[in-house]
Amino acid sequence: MQTVLDKLGLADDNPGVFDGEWRGGGAKIDKISPIDGQRLASVRTASDEDYQKAIARAQEAFLKWRITPGPVRGEIVRRLGNALRESKHQLGQLVTLETGKIIAEGEGEVQEMIDICDLAVGQSRMLYGLTIQSERPSHRLMEQWHPLGVVAVITAFNFPVAVWSWNAALAAVCGDATVWKPSEKTPLTAIAVTKIAERVCRETGADPAIFTLLMGDRKTVGQKLADDARIPLVSATGSVSMGLNVAKTVHGRLGRTIMELGGNNALIVAPSADIEMATQSIFFGAVGTAGQRCTSTRRVIMHESVASKVRHKLLAAYKSLTIGNPLDRKTVMGPLIDKNAVDLVHHSIGRLKDEGGEILYGGERLEGSEFLGGCYMKPCLATAKPDFEIVQHETFGPLLYLMTYRGFDEAIAIHNNVPQGLTSSIFTNDMREAEKFVSAVGSEAAPRSVARLAARKIPAAAAKAAAIAGSSTCADKPTRSIFPGSCR
Repeated sequence: MQTVLDKLGLADDNPGVFDGEWRGGGAKIDKISPIDGQRLASVRTASDEDYQKAIARAQEAFLKWRITPGPVRGEIVRRLGNALRESKHQLGQLVTLETGKIIAEGEGEVQEMIDICDLAVGQSRMLYGLTIQSERPSHRLMEQWHPLGVVAVITAFNFPVAVWSWNAALAAVCGDATVWKPSEKTPLTAIAVTKIAERVCRETGADPAIFTLLMGDRKTVGQKLADDARIPLVSATGSVSMGLNVAKTVHGRLGRTIMELGGNNALIVAPSADIEMATQSIFFGAVGTAGQRCTSTRRVIMHESVASKVRHKLLAAYKSLTIGNPLDRKTVMGPLIDKNAVDLVHHSIGRLKDEGGEILYGGERLEGSEFLGGCYMKPCLATAKPDFEIVQHETFGPLLYLMTYRGFDEAIAIHNNVPQGLTSSIFTNDMREAEKFVSAVGSEAAPRSVARLAARKIPAAAAKAAAIAGSSTCADKPTRSIFPGSCR
């Protein structure tokens, strides 16, 4: 552990504010690893004075950065990607130490940072605008995109660095500066990545304040970013309640937001499905990152003719699951982020039992010497009915509900009858079912769910999009494989 911290330039006590210089005059955070309950290091957060200085410096850096040619900005991002490549193993280990993600996912998250830098480099030479025919003679219309300004990026613990990169790399090539507020649960990865970005900027002559870091909680940093009229765009990943608060505040000052919030993601298994393929996908979708992804599989809707077979295969997979130290490459599921996360899953299991659900497997805390005093539990596989109140909520952990259907319209109705929207899946070899599922009368985890849920006064989860040249996107994210690289 100490070798990893040393190689990434982390000390026992670390300043958590960077805007060209490092400091931190606020409260101190002791980062405890969920793997074994041991302290990794301490971080000093931002004071009110630190906040004001950092935003002013980011604004100053932006004013110079916006007139830097796009391909030159792209070259700096290219070098950032290469620097991340050089530190991929150590950064992946640090992600695992801080979050408890298995090492394949930790390294995979760093690879996502590298990949988005590669994409952004190409984008730096493709910042196009349209030339449009005019109805007036001797006249033309020209579309031109300009940098937006200082972009705030608020990230969650479960993807402590990848989400920042998706925003920051694209914002950078478009001429925007970013101010990053990471989760207080994962401060060390944020500092390590910022140190790499700082080194690249200093080597290339760029102002390192284009990648500003502000460590702090909701009150000292998060709410200030939402309130700050100097920040035209806030990109936030987290809970629905957090998203509601950020949206109300930022939109109240006519700012813009990009948000990815909760997901109560369902997967339909039709009678014609490849059951082996379906159960493997369900298994990895439910236990990857210990169920702590906004895109984790939370509900499985099985046709009654295949339900017994699916249950049997899932039970076998769950019983064979290797749980333990995520730094061991044989481990499939590591700990949850902290003991409070385990408590929340247990609370949901209790509510499920009260409503008549049956626990088929798991749900117990895992303690003892082999679990190192960390935050481990067995993933829980349970039966439920669609109208259970607990099923309407997203439990952020390894709790999977199994339910059945008879007709395909019933399956779609069950699928859509939750307040959250994000990812959506079906396993079928029937083309008519597949076409209906992706049609206007099928799955409502697509962008149209935003309007549907807004009508019900419930926020839908918008996918992460680039803070690109004053434009933002609101579209739900497709499900992607979690092993061994991409982890969303």
